[in-house]
Amino acid sequence: MNAELDFEKMGGLVPAVVQDLSSGEVLMLGFMNDVAFERTLQCGYVTFFSRTRNELWTKGESSGNRLRLISCQTDCDRDTLLLRVQVEGAGLVCHQGTRSCFTELLSFQGTDSIDTVVTGDVR
Repeated sequence: MNAELDFEKMGGLVPAVVQDLSSGEVLMLGFMNDVAFERTLQCGYVTFFSRTRNELWTKGESSGNRLRLISCQTDCDRDTLLLRVQVEGAGLVCHQGTRSCFTELLSFQGTDSIDTVVTGDVR
């Protein structure tokens, strides 16, 4: 199946967006090479390629917060993956102890009104 993906565009890697199947929340972004992709498909748990350690790692190996693959889609350019998962364990996917890695709000003109609409938070 990985012959259908364009691993060459980013030097042998494709970004993989991880989304919680039940809530639709985006949990994290990781990178996969062809071996990580094949391992994910074979074992049913999300495996990434660490760009800093230059090795494969299966999410949740040490923490127990594993990501069970439910569905896998590619974008129209076939160079990015969307992985819909069921989170196992305590549900803390980010290494900083949060459910999602996307917790840092960046400010820009109009942030307050958009943030209030999206999250209900008034800052």
